[in-house]
Amino acid sequence: MTEVDLEDISARLVSRFGADADGWLAGVPALAERLASRWDFELGELFESGASSVVLRCRWSDRTPAVLKLSPDGALLTKQLEMLRVFAPSGRVPAVLAADADAGAMVLEEIQPGTPADDLPLPTLPGRWGELLAALHSVAPPADWPWTLRGRFEESFDRIGKRITEPAIAAKVGPDTWQRAIERCEKLLDTQSDVVLLHGDLHLGNALDGGSRGLIAIDPKACVGDPCFDAVDYVVSGAGHEGVEARCHSVANACGLDGDRLYAWSRVVAPMFAISHLTYGGPEQALDELLTLIS
Repeated sequence: MTEVDLEDISARLVSRFGADADGWLAGVPALAERLASRWDFELGELFESGASSVVLRCRWSDRTPAVLKLSPDGALLTKQLEMLRVFAPSGRVPAVLAADADAGAMVLEEIQPGTPADDLPLPTLPGRWGELLAALHSVAPPADWPWTLRGRFEESFDRIGKRITEPAIAAKVGPDTWQRAIERCEKLLDTQSDVVLLHGDLHLGNALDGGSRGLIAIDPKACVGDPCFDAVDYVVSGAGHEGVEARCHSVANACGLDGDRLYAWSRVVAPMFAISHLTYGGPEQALDELLTLIS
């Protein structure tokens, strides 16, 4: 197995799962080796690990490039598997090659060339996004699907809203602004008519170039709701570039979406983007546009 330094991701995992994550991390190399022997694949280097998992490149027995995803939370991984499998008929999510929820492990095909949408030529993106949404939204929501866009926002407003008391954030995004975003969200949720199975977390980093397959969506948080939601992160990331309003117009046209509703959703999520900018830094021009959008 390629030597892997896990220190750079340990803080994120401990923050998410608690101190026990350190013990789990120490066992990752041995776990990966056992799975490689069991499923007959060759292990490679650490690859794009996030806040809830460790991901390693690997090569499947037929030489197919793949990734091994390991998580200390088997329930979370089971949920991710379910979401990937429900979207599988679209052809726009990675294929699951093997999985063991008890071990907190799954192997997925590696998307190639895998360039994030954020690094693709800007003029091509609206059309590519439209094709991606058409494919994803063609999947009928399972009758008993438990996750909804309303629930997604309830969780997000609760989790992120706790941060508006921080002085640096409160100076720009106060309680009145936050309440206004909640009310705008409720109005849009109450007027949903055409609902689809959404990816639920479709930003420019979660869509990869799959070559002839078009854009491939990763890490779905599938929920049922307004189709505009799967375009809103892409639209709001136009702040400080061509502008949210201009991007909204081009994306709505390319994706066949209601431009007015898409822009309204942009005003709902703009405070969340502003909080991210205030926390992690970002172009002042983008922050200024976001703050204007939420006023």
